[in-house]
Amino acid sequence: MKNKHRLGKMPTWQRYFVLIGMLSCSLTGTAYLLGHEFQIQRELLGTHVVLAWHGVAAIVASIALGTILPFHLKAGLKSKKKLLSGFSQLAFLLTLLISGALLYYGPAEFREPLILTHWLVGLIFFTVFLLHGVCTRKSQ
Repeated sequence: MKNKHRLGKMPTWQRYFVLIGMLSCSLTGTAYLLGHEFQIQRELLGTHVVLAWHGVAAIVASIALGTILPFHLKAGLKSKKKLLSGFSQLAFLLTLLISGALLYYGPAEFREPLILTHWLVGLIFFTVFLLHGVCTRKSQ
């Protein structure tokens, strides 16, 4: 119980909410990328249904991020640990939110470069997110 009040420690429900939100968004995005862009199981993975689930998961992930951002960011700044991975995740997420919104609402002429940007940044974000969490687990 000593670690219960550790700086930046999230309550269990919040940790799972963030993990489920981010992982479901990343996994549905990866599934759609594989199906739509790389033609792997296109009939299953490259469908509008998978894309719609990715959009729903992105909303859930955004809400999850909103529940931790003020506290977790402040704790990270105070501890001065994992600043590079933390701030790069914020930059990647901001890029993903803006590019995702522009893919849905933006002009057609921006679509092709935005698709490439969105999936490249998404893959990098997913990697950094996993590394950020793995480093957290190892340091406890």
